Amino acid sequence: MEIIFWISVGIILYTYFIYPIVLSICSGIHQVKKDAQYLFNRNQRRTKNIDDLPNVSIIIAAYNEESCIEERIKNLLLLDYPSEKINIHIGSDGSSDGTNSILSNYSADNYHAHLFEQNRGKMSVLNDLVQLCNDEIIVFSDANTHFQTDVIKKLVRHFADEKMGVVCGELHLVDGASGDNMDSIYWRYEQVLKFHESRLGALLGANGAIYAIRKSLFEPLPANTIVDDFQIAMNISRNKYTTHYDPEAVAIEEVAPNLKAEAGRRVRIGLGNYQAFFKMSWALNPLLGWRFIAYISHKVFRWFVPHMMILALLTNLMLWDQPIYQLILLLQVTFYGIAVYGLYQESKGRKSSGLITLMSFFLSMNIALLKGFIRYFTSNVQGTWQRTTR
Repeated sequence: MEIIFWISVGIILYTYFIYPIVLSICSGIHQVKKDAQYLFNRNQRRTKNIDDLPNVSIIIAAYNEESCIEERIKNLLLLDYPSEKINIHIGSDGSSDGTNSILSNYSADNYHAHLFEQNRGKMSVLNDLVQLCNDEIIVFSDANTHFQTDVIKKLVRHFADEKMGVVCGELHLVDGASGDNMDSIYWRYEQVLKFHESRLGALLGANGAIYAIRKSLFEPLPANTIVDDFQIAMNISRNKYTTHYDPEAVAIEEVAPNLKAEAGRRVRIGLGNYQAFFKMSWALNPLLGWRFIAYISHKVFRWFVPHMMILALLTNLMLWDQPIYQLILLLQVTFYGIAVYGLYQESKGRKSSGLITLMSFFLSMNIALLKGFIRYFTSNVQGTWQRTTR
């Protein structure tokens, strides 16, 4: 029992605390080596400028987005990029509200609305839209996202490197009412991991709100794919192309107003994570080097933290007769008690301290993952979707 307990605790501590430290150290050493090579050999180490901007297609799959789709179209039409080199493709996936009407009301030479009658799911729409595009670079985004005007230029500059396959931008979360930046500690923590993984050539997936790929590298995915952004980017990296994170390419999105509003989305993402895990056995190859290490450490272990939390609690109860385990159990119970209290406060619309909010978020995130795991094995995974707050 002790072995199971400490393995469970070790995996939780490793994926959230030890791995980020090891990653940061290795990333720093890697950067020092690159700087030394530059000083001694004067090799180019900065992003090359693209003299001739490539043609770009922006594609968005939308479902019942009447509350935000008009602002999104306006945002895209005002981007700082030559209009003759950019095409906007928005596909409505059988929307039943006013989305189709809004999409039809806009007209521009580089704007294309595709109104699909049947609600087939996001991946089906993305597959179709990619096939309709004739441009070299494809930028994926969401209906409720807002691009800063220079985003496309920031993303495409990296494709001067012929081995560049995916460039992921940075998503800032803001409060819908106040407009304040609501990036949580956890969100910023994830951005730090992406930065260092990108430096080591091990960036995992992309953010569906803002990322670009070479069209020639796109592989259509099954209609029931849930985490499309992750699988699209990982498939490209599988073919030995670079995946890069650019924090200067910024998109903005409204944060969900509370944990309850976010819960359904997280369960579905959790389901999609396990779907990807069981489909992408190739990523478990140690010969992939840092990509394998990052995948196991940042993703796989993280996806199974809920299971480790249950094992740690159950084995801790079985080891109750030893004083040290009595203390650890007390700490576990205290943690869960505070986290549940924070969730209760959130459900009543009350604010908690930053630490309590973080603990509540951690617990709710892992509950959602566990629900997603159960749903993966107990339901028929479909690609159709329901609109969420974020």
